[in-house]
Amino acid sequence: MRLPGGPAVRAARRRGGIKPAVVVGANPHGHRLASALLGFPEYGLLPIGFLDEETDRDTGPPVLGTPDDLAEIFHAHEVRAVVIAGREGQDLARAARELGCEVYLAPAPDDLVLDFAPLREHVRSFPLLRMRPDPQTRLTWPLKRALDIAVALVGLVISAPILAVCALLVRWEIGPGVLFRQRRVGCGGRPIELIKLRTLKPVDAHESATRWSIAHDRRLGPVGKALRKSSLDELPQLWNVLKGDMSIVGPRPERPYFVDQFSATTPGYRLRHRVPVGITGWAQIHGLRGDTSIEDRARFDNHYIDDWSLRTDFKIMLRTAWSLLRPGGS
Repeated sequence: MRLPGGPAVRAARRRGGIKPAVVVGANPHGHRLASALLGFPEYGLLPIGFLDEETDRDTGPPVLGTPDDLAEIFHAHEVRAVVIAGREGQDLARAARELGCEVYLAPAPDDLVLDFAPLREHVRSFPLLRMRPDPQTRLTWPLKRALDIAVALVGLVISAPILAVCALLVRWEIGPGVLFRQRRVGCGGRPIELIKLRTLKPVDAHESATRWSIAHDRRLGPVGKALRKSSLDELPQLWNVLKGDMSIVGPRPERPYFVDQFSATTPGYRLRHRVPVGITGWAQIHGLRGDTSIEDRARFDNHYIDDWSLRTDFKIMLRTAWSLLRPGGS
């Protein structure tokens, strides 16, 4: 397919100055926006076509496919930007961001959102709202991993004597099998094997995978209760952090059985898996642990991800340390 644009536009594309874009929505607003982008390539977005449920439109740039065809069109036409002409397409916007595209929302001129959102970008007075990039694309993101390694190494060295004592107490109370390994869901939905100090021996693997809480289980002995109350049973997870399965700060990992349940009933739950799971997190320092609202947890976790910064991670770590050290524990 021959893409629109003259020699100047093609030269700008080779220099990386103009990004091939698709406009989602071949409606009148979408067509006006595409015409403005074609007429003024200096804005840096070259619409090569539309994504629309109706694929038989003849006027203007071609309809390349439906929104479901985004991944195929992204690879076939080297798409680098997606402009959504309207308010629909949340899932498509997130899928485009995951593909590495810049994503813009172009509200209609009478859209109420324009009365609330700051308008920093526009094309010929068509307002554009740029979607926030994923935290992993930010320049400071690699520092998060460096911080994880440093904290995990120091934590394992300092806590080694404590871990040894706790392991002896666990061995004394419940017998062999001091470490407890359990499958959890990590970043991107990938499975990880989480390690903890064992506080209770389940009846079988099914109970371990599907029982929600053991906080009031009669089988829980004084050592197990003390470890859970002080969170010392989670110290081995520093090894998970060192391996790269987890981070110090992030959404708490959950078992696959409950991830499937919560994803089907709780809006935004699967979005928690955009970043590595953590030992502590924004939800935890606000009291959302144990038998608390899953909807609240998902909201707090997604807020953390959307506004992530190293400063926030430091704040969460300090508040977690304080909660463990102050009278009453965690």
